[in-house]
Amino acid sequence: MSRQISFNIFRYDPQDGQDKPKMERYQLTETPGMTVFIALNQLREQQDPSLQFDFVCRAGICGSCAMVINGFPTLACRTLTANYPNGEITLMPLPGFELIGDLSVNTGKFMRELAERLKLWLHPRPDDQDIHRLENPMAPEEAARIYELERCVECGVCVSACATKQMRDTFVGAVGMMKIARFEMDSRDSRSADDFYHVIGNQDGVFGCMTLLGCQDNCPKDLPHMQQIAYLRRKMAASIL
Repeated sequence: MSRQISFNIFRYDPQDGQDKPKMERYQLTETPGMTVFIALNQLREQQDPSLQFDFVCRAGICGSCAMVINGFPTLACRTLTANYPNGEITLMPLPGFELIGDLSVNTGKFMRELAERLKLWLHPRPDDQDIHRLENPMAPEEAARIYELERCVECGVCVSACATKQMRDTFVGAVGMMKIARFEMDSRDSRSADDFYHVIGNQDGVFGCMTLLGCQDNCPKDLPHMQQIAYLRRKMAASIL
């Protein structure tokens, strides 16, 4: 038997100087297998076309639909409404990002600035810059380790779940350290542990993490955030001994 579910949704348009933050309540009929993402699309199509939220893939691989659902940051497309027996669902935008409107935040701006700040691209060795030279083969084990860290979809959930990031805006967060770890492990990258130390070997990097596990507990892709932060801490500590 279908049931009625209620959504309490944060509404605010920062571009409208007359608007003020508020919560608005909506109701709809739940259908089998309904996700929060499906429900939001129904609400926008049938009740309120002005409702703002982001989506691209609806399959949990683009990270666009991340939001805070009943107090926990996660992906709307992977969250079933059936997970909430009382039928009450509260939606808020991810904290720690520039608000575009309602549930939409600018994670792209944050990720771009993070990439520029940490130089998150491959720095090839001098002898690898000959475009006519065959690429060096990579061991399958190394490729698998790098691939594991490349699964990050840049949804921003780990940033919003991080207490350190909420207290210190300059903290690079788990996503920044995950990406640094990816290049530190890559044998094609010319940077040393000492080079990485000058980027994240401080309170804004690996030594600022309070190890509360918010990133690991909430990551929708189940990435090994704490394992990589611990790995980088050991590397950074060894580089200064």
